[in-house]
Amino acid sequence: MTNQKLTTLTHWLTEQQLSGAILTNFHTVAYLSGFTSDPIERVLALVVFPDHAPFLFGPALEVNSMQASGWPYPAYGYDDQENPWAKLAQHIKKDAHGTAFAIEADNLTMARYQALQSAFPEATFNADITDKINTMRLIKTSDEIQHMLAAGRDADRALAIGFDALATGVTELGVAAQLEYELKRTGVPAMSFDTLVQFGAHAADPHGATSSRQLNPGEMALFDLGTMTEGYASDATRTVAFGKISDKAQDIYAVTLEAQLAAQSQAKIGMTAGELDAIARNIITKAGYGDYFVHRLGHGLGASVHEFPSIMAGSDLVLQAGMVFSIEPGIYLPDVAGVRIEDSGYMTTDGFIPFTQTPKTLQQF
Repeated sequence: MTNQKLTTLTHWLTEQQLSGAILTNFHTVAYLSGFTSDPIERVLALVVFPDHAPFLFGPALEVNSMQASGWPYPAYGYDDQENPWAKLAQHIKKDAHGTAFAIEADNLTMARYQALQSAFPEATFNADITDKINTMRLIKTSDEIQHMLAAGRDADRALAIGFDALATGVTELGVAAQLEYELKRTGVPAMSFDTLVQFGAHAADPHGATSSRQLNPGEMALFDLGTMTEGYASDATRTVAFGKISDKAQDIYAVTLEAQLAAQSQAKIGMTAGELDAIARNIITKAGYGDYFVHRLGHGLGASVHEFPSIMAGSDLVLQAGMVFSIEPGIYLPDVAGVRIEDSGYMTTDGFIPFTQTPKTLQQF
């Protein structure tokens, strides 16, 4: 699979008459090479040529891991005291025929671009490969879908662990820690993002962080989580009741559920992303909560948890078989409650197939 991806990229470089591509987004590096690493402040790159073997480049301390990952091509390292861009340029010059290179313009910072240009002054970096990478990642293979189904099963297990941990006085952080511990103890290597647990009115902040807030009877608990399983991400959200909740909270839940189920069941190949967003948004607006649905309906995911495309108002992107994305409407009523319900899944000729199976009817604990 990796070889086919690299072959696709080398064909594109030939068509564009480019000397190579310097890929610096660690998610892209993982997608194309199979080597997964977040280098933090250090430099990690995959360099691909149209007519020569590619190579990985990164910190010297990771070269053994690059080779152990199954990467069959050269892997080069640099020591911390060395100028990584100068050393990278040296390796490129050995293999490149020409000086016109593509970069990921949305990833390479101005400071890094200037450092690369200074180390390789004869080269030009005018081609942006971002759209090509996005297009390649848009349609998942059957193998990728199987990995994401496995990640979905782990997400379902995480939700069950989280629900079982609910009790009067527990904190959001405590519940998140418990479910992450159980997952890692049983073989899940990592979460796909920081687990979000929010109780009561705190969930009305859709991007609030998990905190030390305690759970009280009569509140709802929102779980937004995912795992990295077999190199692919899951992402799911459920909101449950702890004890008897208010009529207003029940109403918010019912409207959100109606919107999520409608969008999920009506998603069809040939529909635009904007049309799918409108299905859920119109239900929420008609119920009087339109001002409290403050984000897009969904996002793509795969080897990373947030990928192209955005399922949002105004998008004319046409849904195709093999596309993977989330469907996650929410209503966030300040000082009352926040509800979000999310499944991620993939498009088929039969519609949208979710990766997660945790029930969405209001559960009470």
